[in-house]
Parts: sequence; C-alpha cells; structure tokens
Amino acid sequence: MKHWLILAAGLTLALPAHAIDWKEMLRGVLGKPVEQPPASGVDALSNADINAGLKEALARGADAAVAQLGQKDGFFGNAALRIPLPPSLQKAEKAMHMFGMGKQADDLVLSMNRAAEAAVPEARTLLVDAVRAMTLEDAKGILTGGQTSATDFFRRKTEATLTERFGPIVKATTDRIGLAQQYNQYAGMAAQFNLIDKQQASVERYVTQQALDRLYTVIGEKEAAIRANPMQAGSALLKKVFGAVSGR
Repeated sequence: MKHWLILAAGLTLALPAHAIDWKEMLRGVLGKPVEQPPASGVDALSNADINAGLKEALARGADAAVAQLGQKDGFFGNAALRIPLPPSLQKAEKAMHMFGMGKQADDLVLSMNRAAEAAVPEARTLLVDAVRAMTLEDAKGILTGGQTSATDFFRRKTEATLTERFGPIVKATTDRIGLAQQYNQYAGMAAQFNLIDKQQASVERYVTQQALDRLYTVIGEKEAAIRANPMQAGSALLKKVFGAVSGR
C-alpha cells in the first residue's frame, strides 16, 4: 500500500492537473469511495425549509409593520415616522405661523398622517398575496441576499398597486383640509413647469409615497431583527433557516 501511495504522489508531478481523476485513483488505491464533507449552512437546508422559512419570516414582518402603522398615531405619534409637510410648504411653515396660519399647517400635518394610518391596512392583503406567490428562486435570493432583500422583494411586488390603492384613501382625508386644496392648486401648476418634484404635485401623491416608504422601512427593520438574532425569532423554523445564514 505504501508503494502505491508513493507512486500516486509521483504521478501528481508528472501528469497535468486535468489528466488526474483523484477520486478514481484513491478509490483504486484504498479500495473505497472518498467521503464528501457534510453539507453545512444554507447548503444543508432543504428547498422546503427555505421556502417555508422565508414565507413565515415575510408574513411576520408584513403583519407587524401593518399592525404598527395602521392604527391611530402609527405615523403621527412616532417622531421617526411622522410625515412632515411637503418640502415646498416646509419653507413657508414658519411664515404661516407668523401670519396666523399655523393652525392650518398643523391641521394639514395631522390629516396627512391620519390619511396614511387609514391607508396602510390596505397593504395587508397584497403583502400576503406576494408571500404566497413567492417562488423558490425568490426565496433563495432573499435568504442569501442583502440585509433588506426581503423588503426589496415586497417593494418590487406591491409598490405600484399599493400606490393606486392608497391614493383615493389619502385624498378622501386630506381634501377636507382647505390648505391641502390650495397646495394642490399651486403645486400642480409648479410641477408642470418642473419647479417641484412630480411626487409633490399633490398632497395625496406626496403622502402616498411617504407612507409607502415608511411601511417598507418598518418591514426592513423587522427583517433586520430576524437576521441579526435568529435565535430570538420565536419559531424553530426561522431559527433553523436564518441561523444557517448567520452561522448561529
């Protein structure tokens, strides 16, 4: 046996790399197949685990985000998530307070945030549908992607439709505020001449985009929390799937 191993080593130096079938050579020398190292990390997960684990994670994140934002003060009561006046009105806000229009500005801010809070529950069904329609390829891309890959998936799948659904709900609330109507009149004209961004051409368009941005931000925070500490995810499946990615 020792002589055969010495011969094999000598052939390594004499033959080009592509001409050597190491598995076949060692099988012949040792009389048994070469054992492969056991799979680890993501490679050790079954397709069923990946698919089910990601769907559970996305469903949890979406539900938590909608529940947090789709209630009274979900936006307005949180300084980090509160929707401010459009930038073009922010410039005039101090002057409005000075000239006795402060209450109108404050009412508009409140109505914008209440409109967002009323619209967010509309997102639940679409987000759930996106999870159900997720393919195995989607799941693997999310699992091994960046820290916000699940959030990016939701945005791709739902943003256009949610924009259409949010708009009328937001408009019904903000239209009751006189300042919103005045803003729409002047901002609409300004947008035609590219004086302001088209996303600010009306209060409802502005609020819709701001609400969606914040919704995806909160979903991203839920996703990051699971990725950062899968052991605290509260589900054996989530621990298994995200623990494989993080090595925990």
